[in-house]
Amino acid sequence: MMVPRTLPWLVLLASAVLEAVWATALGLSDGLSRPLPTAVFAVTAALSMLGLGMAIRRIPLGTAYAIWVGIGAALTVGWAMATGAEPFSTVKLFFIAGIVGCAAGLKALPAGDNAPAARSSD
Repeated sequence: MMVPRTLPWLVLLASAVLEAVWATALGLSDGLSRPLPTAVFAVTAALSMLGLGMAIRRIPLGTAYAIWVGIGAALTVGWAMATGAEPFSTVKLFFIAGIVGCAAGLKALPAGDNAPAARSSD
């Protein structure tokens, strides 16, 4: 089955969003001692890893992982600042924008000869 070119990137983006959710839930779980945040952490961590695993079937691992971590970290810090859990700082915002810009730059690069070949048996 032919996979649309953008689908792995959308899965990777969704997976990165879930990374921010599980990281936030982990922080709220009080060392995994609060049931609801712990359950949210467990479910979203599993889904985030599943999405990353699916994305690397079509996106080179190093690129996918860097984008997953970068976007997830940027969203986690952004959410923490937006909710007051972490103090707002324009300098932090500047560096978060840098992380997002670098992730977008990795996406914009051509795949090159080392990209995984499309599999015909998928």
